[in-house]
Amino acid sequence: MADRILCVDDDPNILEGYKRQLRKEFELATAVGPEQGLRMVTEQGPFAVVVSDLKMPGMNGVEFLAQVRVHEPDTVRMLLTGNAELQAAIDAINQGQIFRFLTKPCTSELLGGALNAALAQYHLIMAERELLEQTLSGSIRVLCEVLSLVNPEAFGRSSRITRYVEAIAAHLQVTELWEIKTAAMLSQIGCVILPESVLTKVYRGVALTPEETQLYNQHPFLAADMIVKIPRMKRVAEIIRSQDKYYDGYGVLGDNRQGDKIPMEARILKVALDFDALESAGKTKTEAFDQLKHRKGWYDPMIVEALNAAFAQEIKYEVKTVVVADLRDGMILGEDIKSSQDVLLASKGQAVNQSMILRFQNFNKTGGVREPFTVLLPMKLECTSAGIPAQAANH
Repeated sequence: MADRILCVDDDPNILEGYKRQLRKEFELATAVGPEQGLRMVTEQGPFAVVVSDLKMPGMNGVEFLAQVRVHEPDTVRMLLTGNAELQAAIDAINQGQIFRFLTKPCTSELLGGALNAALAQYHLIMAERELLEQTLSGSIRVLCEVLSLVNPEAFGRSSRITRYVEAIAAHLQVTELWEIKTAAMLSQIGCVILPESVLTKVYRGVALTPEETQLYNQHPFLAADMIVKIPRMKRVAEIIRSQDKYYDGYGVLGDNRQGDKIPMEARILKVALDFDALESAGKTKTEAFDQLKHRKGWYDPMIVEALNAAFAQEIKYEVKTVVVADLRDGMILGEDIKSSQDVLLASKGQAVNQSMILRFQNFNKTGGVREPFTVLLPMKLECTSAGIPAQAANH
């Protein structure tokens, strides 16, 4: 399935010719015209390679392949034309990022060689993506685990806002979730420089002293400076650096961008962070959302509405009282978990995982964990007309 090739042309006879020439060597599908081609890409994709004719009615090959790139950015795209025009080649490269530009008539040997090269390119792209999503993601998980051990307050907040940004981004149909999710997970890693007392005040909505405010305001820059040193993390670092940027342009010294010039991921992160801060200060979801709406110039209105819409389909959490032995993956901590010596082990809002369970079990063997405590079990919630679910407003 991964090596399927789609050929698109408005002439069925040409497509039949492709089948005769190539079917023994390649797994080939065909589509008559760009409209059918796009339907196949969206309904039957992904295809490793898409080959398109240039001159087609309604939508030319350059426009068609540009649309393919939107739906399937990893698909390798090739263009065939009987009109070897320089401008067509330029447009193909600039708009559709075409891998090969071939002219008709094209021998089966030449076309087959180009397809093999395209498949090799596709395999390279997918291998690179696997490296990014698995190897790099594993490293990020390690960083998050370290943060959870060193600063449970900060890790608890990053866990909560990660769920928020995923919900917002999904509602906005953001196709590349990896960068925004990673930025949310690592947005608080700069807080390792902060004393626990300062973080406790921040997360409880208590006013900071001028010195504490200055120190706290540095944490996004510290995080960005650390993360940008990791290969392929420049974009994530930029999102984190801009996480406190106001929509009207204020908030980050030396950064004059405003409105849609600010990366969308940073605008999403800003809304999620401030929403969580209001909740942590004791406000219900409804109260927090209302306050966001009244802060003129702070946020992208589209993202605030996406937050509201996301909560219209939010999961309701059933509250349960448990002990360490009852913990299971997927539960959400309903309160801060502390040791018998009043040491914070995990912050409210963190998702329970095997690493957390093991850590709690080890503490039970040595100093003990304060039990019982509350957890939240996900339950589907029907949409409310107001968007923010009233039944879940206090959780």
